Amino acid sequence: MTPETSPESDIAARQSIMQVLALADDDALEAAYNGFKNRPDWQFTRKPETGLIMARGRMGGGGAPFNIGEISVTRAAVTLTSGETGHAYCHGRNQRKAAIAAFFDAAWQNPALRPRIESEIIAPLTQHITANDTRKTRETAATKVDFFTLVRGDN
Repeated sequence: MTPETSPESDIAARQSIMQVLALADDDALEAAYNGFKNRPDWQFTRKPETGLIMARGRMGGGGAPFNIGEISVTRAAVTLTSGETGHAYCHGRNQRKAAIAAFFDAAWQNPALRPRIESEIIAPLTQHITANDTRKTRETAATKVDFFTLVRGDN
């Protein structure tokens, strides 16, 4: 933590990094890991495990919560030889993705690696996620149907 940062801003930044890693496409994250040169050694603190969590929702965003159903989630934790421990939770059953995401979380916590992680990994993954979201939005908008109601008078 540098003098101009606070613990709250570090927490928010780490949450943002972990979100990008969790939302990243499996293949894009694998390619980023394979392309990351001079990786530090690491070991599992908690090997990847897959389980279920209950998804909850609200009608209209403000109604009473209700259970939608269960979704698969995989978690992992790794520790770098320099001591930083990273964690990851990812939708689905891809244990390799969870391990890679945990590695990048741990590497981001290392002050010497943080700039590289942000520029070489997080920035391209963020662009990839944004491009996919934009593409999906365009595809969805193309199928949008506008319904309107004609009011007929009784006269």
